[in-house]
Amino acid sequence: MNIYQHLLNIISEKGAAYLILIDPDKTSGRELIEFVKICEQSDVDGFLIGGSLISNGELSQVIRDVRSNCSLPAIIFPGGVNQVFPEADAILYISLISGRNAEYLIGKHVMAAPIIKKYGIEPISTGYMLIESGTPTTAEYISGSKPIPRNKPEIAAATALAAQYLGMKFIYLEGGSGAQYSVPEELISVVSTTVDIPVIVGGGIRNSETARKKVECGAQIVVTGNYFEDKSNWHEIKNFADAIHYKSK
Repeated sequence: MNIYQHLLNIISEKGAAYLILIDPDKTSGRELIEFVKICEQSDVDGFLIGGSLISNGELSQVIRDVRSNCSLPAIIFPGGVNQVFPEADAILYISLISGRNAEYLIGKHVMAAPIIKKYGIEPISTGYMLIESGTPTTAEYISGSKPIPRNKPEIAAATALAAQYLGMKFIYLEGGSGAQYSVPEELISVVSTTVDIPVIVGGGIRNSETARKKVECGAQIVVTGNYFEDKSNWHEIKNFADAIHYKSK
């Protein structure tokens, strides 16, 4: 399966796609298996697996568990070269275009490229933009880069357009794991109307109403993460999917 085209097809059919980020440090084993089965039954479109820093989790095992217990795509969301594993369906080939740290613009990519080719993983080039979210995030600290101010949509739009012209397939607007505030609707709107490639939005989305607002402002893929690390929130997964899949209603 070509995962990039698969996501484009979902966007065309449902209006927007819904991905859930799995942090191997937070979810694994039997709970993970239960979780991915519920997600599939609730119309989630796929999983991002990984993070800026993985301390204890076994990413490769999590990928295997996801793939063996549901039919949804498992896409690596890499925080480093050590997070590239052959079991995945695809990998977001992320360039941190909001920062100026060359290691995260191109440096790590040079080391990862031969491994991705060897494993035969589908790379999906993605312009990754950290947006100021009210509190410092792990991604900001690890990458050593400043986020784009949340009240400067023109900077975000120009950065996203540059990524499109460089040939990237997605723009990812990220508030960061555990963001205090989600990416502002105005910024999403300005970016999505400036570029011609799909815009992904994640970070700080804690209810289905907020998820729907992101789609209404131009997000074509919505990502949630921390909120569903709490098992008591799992019953809301379908509400998120329904809010995001507005064409299905």
